[in-house]
Amino acid sequence: MNRQTYLAKNDEVARNWWVIDATDLVMGRLCTKLATVLMGKHKPEYTPHHDVGDFIVVLNADKLKTTGKKEEYKLYRTFSGHPSGQKTRTYSWMLEHKPEELLTTAVKRMMPGNKLASHQINKLKVYRGTDHPHTAQQPQTLTL
Repeated sequence: MNRQTYLAKNDEVARNWWVIDATDLVMGRLCTKLATVLMGKHKPEYTPHHDVGDFIVVLNADKLKTTGKKEEYKLYRTFSGHPSGQKTRTYSWMLEHKPEELLTTAVKRMMPGNKLASHQINKLKVYRGTDHPHTAQQPQTLTL
């Protein structure tokens, strides 16, 4: 019986490509699943200090849903660092104009706050419609 803990190495990890249709999915529940797959926590060879996660392609990001009254009350703030450089946007405005940034920001905030998370978030590809340029990677459908 082997009593050593298995630690995955970057060249040993098989990375899969997944595609998710975000039509009528709740944003928060979708983002928690995306963060889990990007970090690789769904795999038995998960290692916290190595990137063992998969690539994810999200389609129809402009058709996300929320619960409650978040479309009216949830705010997204950015600050440029200059005087009067703060911009405040509502969830409904972000969903209409920047749905890719909306979903990427939500997933990024669920990732750990370290340098590895910045590499893992780059494996998330978000698109408005049903077309994507990653058909050569043959992504499989991920069900939630």
